Amino acid sequence: MSGAAPGPLHPLLTSGVEYPFVKLERRRRELAPAGVASINFGMGDPREETPLFIREALQRAVPAVSSYPATNGKPELRAACAAWLARRYGVRVDPELHVLPANGTKEAVFTLAFAMISPGSARDTVVIPTPAYPVYEGGARYAGGKPYFSPLQSADGWRFNPDRVPEEVWKRTALLWLNSPHNPTGAVLDEPTAARIVALARRHGLWVASDEAYGDLWFEGDAPGTLLAHGLDNLIGLYTLSKRSAMTGFRSGFMAGDPTLIEALKRFRPSVGVATPDFIQDAAIVAWNDDAHTPATREVYAAKRRLFLAEFARRGWQVEASQGTFYLWMRAPGGSRPEDGSDDVAFVESLLRLGLVTTPGSFLGPGGEGFVRWALVPTLAQCKEAIARLGQLAGVAT
Repeated sequence: MSGAAPGPLHPLLTSGVEYPFVKLERRRRELAPAGVASINFGMGDPREETPLFIREALQRAVPAVSSYPATNGKPELRAACAAWLARRYGVRVDPELHVLPANGTKEAVFTLAFAMISPGSARDTVVIPTPAYPVYEGGARYAGGKPYFSPLQSADGWRFNPDRVPEEVWKRTALLWLNSPHNPTGAVLDEPTAARIVALARRHGLWVASDEAYGDLWFEGDAPGTLLAHGLDNLIGLYTLSKRSAMTGFRSGFMAGDPTLIEALKRFRPSVGVATPDFIQDAAIVAWNDDAHTPATREVYAAKRRLFLAEFARRGWQVEASQGTFYLWMRAPGGSRPEDGSDDVAFVESLLRLGLVTTPGSFLGPGGEGFVRWALVPTLAQCKEAIARLGQLAGVAT
């Protein structure tokens, strides 16, 4: 018995566009040599151990009887997050009014635009400096927003310049995404530019979301600041344990900022089902309350960074920005037309044939063409093995 065909799916699900890291994994399977273990510098998923005291806190917290957690999180977690903001950035917030836990910042990034894009509103634009974390665009499009891409430039040190966005775009903007230290380039936003952006947002009445997932990973200059140092109005900051505490699989982070937006998110998020399990929250509490483990984490990445910077310099491979994060933003060697994106993809494919996975900059949006992102997440031993494999790279001077 046949019936009417079901209705259409969301057009983004039938567009044929692949998530960049799904596409990268497919190419890895196609090109990586059989019998050779791949070393993955593609996705930013640390291979370092989660500190033991955090894992022990998790184990102690697993209950015999499981209950639904509260979307707003435990008061102790919100207090720990607020205390960390005060210690790390000197920013004081009320844990009851200004803080909201998230299941890692990825879900917060994706769902945030749903609270800011009003159907039929003239304010439907989401400004995204690119290259960028792909979820900014995905969240905007699924929420019905219209992304406006503002390509970052080497001439600006890969830092966002708000003057490159036309005034008429700002007038229809609901949300601007910032990311500092920046994924994929590792650039750190300077304070004068941050102040200009905040003033612009308040003048135009738009929201600014500042993704500061890599705020504890910096290697040049002073420790990066937070946009919330400029006050909370119109602003929300996103923070995570994934990188500072090697807790990607725990999916634990938080948002803090404008109390009007936090209150709206408290109304929105129970419908989404994003409450963090209580035992994860207990592990997060001890992680946010401890600062002693983060310098050791930073030093692990600094050692890998020194290793690769020396090797790249020996080969004449140019690294730009990369002051923070565990990424190195490298100009693809040998390409005569970086603007068409072919050289970064071709170079990455040559590495895939050695079992080395990196990310073409063109996979991460306009402006990334001709560059390659190395995520220094494999172990130090794997990094040394990767450098040894580079000796097999054909057609590149060593």
